Amino acid sequence: MSKLYLIPTPIGNLEDITLRALRLLREVDLILAEDTRQTAILLRHYEISKPVQSYHAHNEHYTLGKIITQIKAGATIGLVTDAGTPGISDPGFLVVRECVREGIAVECLPGATAFVPALINSGLPADRFIFEGFLPQKKGRKTRLDALQEETRTMIFYESPFRLVKTLEQFATVFGADRPASVSRELTKLFEENARGTLAELVAHFSAKTVKGEIVLIVGGKYS
Repeated sequence: MSKLYLIPTPIGNLEDITLRALRLLREVDLILAEDTRQTAILLRHYEISKPVQSYHAHNEHYTLGKIITQIKAGATIGLVTDAGTPGISDPGFLVVRECVREGIAVECLPGATAFVPALINSGLPADRFIFEGFLPQKKGRKTRLDALQEETRTMIFYESPFRLVKTLEQFATVFGADRPASVSRELTKLFEENARGTLAELVAHFSAKTVKGEIVLIVGGKYS
């Protein structure tokens, strides 16, 4: 039966993929990939040979209609992102929404996502939290941060390594320099780092080094 599968891929360590995900990658008719070069590394590692088509933020509107037509014609398609679960801070939402509107079956596999291990590793309360993903870089950034000043739940953010220190400094200004936080970097990879402390301490820590890799920033809520 034609269907769209959302297939999580490893966030770093290629061993972090489920047997079911591997089976479906071998069974689907077509794989939609955020970056075909990145997905090719995974497919080669597990000796999977399948057609791969580019699907990313810059072409998703253009390719959406074609994808829906293919599924309606009987194709089974697997959607993957560069790392983690499709649809979380990367392309995926539009095609899922359109499939739902068109009555096309959608199935999301459980699997890797960066913010869960980062949250648990932080030592901050994980019973109630909010996921903010990437904050706006310019317009709307201050408004969003101001709206979070009274937030009591643990907050989760994604950030670029190039903007990490600046963001930590902004957070220290908005939430207070003594607010507990953690930064997880290069999760599941050889040089994984989980740095914990106050926002002021994290600013000092990361200002003294070159920062590389994907970043998950966890900030304690007010009164935490």
